[in-house]
Amino acid sequence: MAEIEVNVAENVMEACARTPSIKRCVFTSSLAACIWQDNVNSELTPIINHGSWSSESLCIDKKLWYALGKMRAEKAAWRIANERGLKLTTICPALITGPEFCPRNPTATIAYLKGAQEMYSNGLLATIDVKKVAEAHECVFKEMNGNAYGRYICFDNVIDAQSEAEKLAKEIGMPKEKICGDASNNSLQRFELSNKKLCRLMSRPIRCFSEY
Repeated sequence: MAEIEVNVAENVMEACARTPSIKRCVFTSSLAACIWQDNVNSELTPIINHGSWSSESLCIDKKLWYALGKMRAEKAAWRIANERGLKLTTICPALITGPEFCPRNPTATIAYLKGAQEMYSNGLLATIDVKKVAEAHECVFKEMNGNAYGRYICFDNVIDAQSEAEKLAKEIGMPKEKICGDASNNSLQRFELSNKKLCRLMSRPIRCFSEY
């Protein structure tokens, strides 16, 4: 799966670079490319933001092929953009939801939720409505001649309670135990997600988390 993601990203970016009329590009990555960390400092609350990348070795060890593929694909996109002089921004959306979205896209939803119990326990299970993802793409693309640059984390809700996990499980048609298990989310390795960079850019901001 990871190799397919990388090959697709490379083909798309090369096609963009070869097209004279294309000067800038917004690449859709995933929050999964950012959240899987293996260097936790227990004395601090680790912040996951636009500068965060998932650990490749951790993804391999945990068999998180979706996260690994998204991370490698995004890095390939940045490499080609830098080599070919193409202006690039990337958006890293959380689990995409919305009316009928998950049932119509079960493969991506299930793949994203590999490791869902750990994400939930660590404060990293977040969602974003598909319409807001589209708004974020439109905003970032329009602002690329001005203030938009680099990577953007995109989410508007963190699943932080069992009631929310149960609601999500019902929406996507998955047993709630697959998401939150039978334990609380009182992990010793709690993270904090930050979408502040995207919130600053959007004129109609999504729900913002953190000041970082």
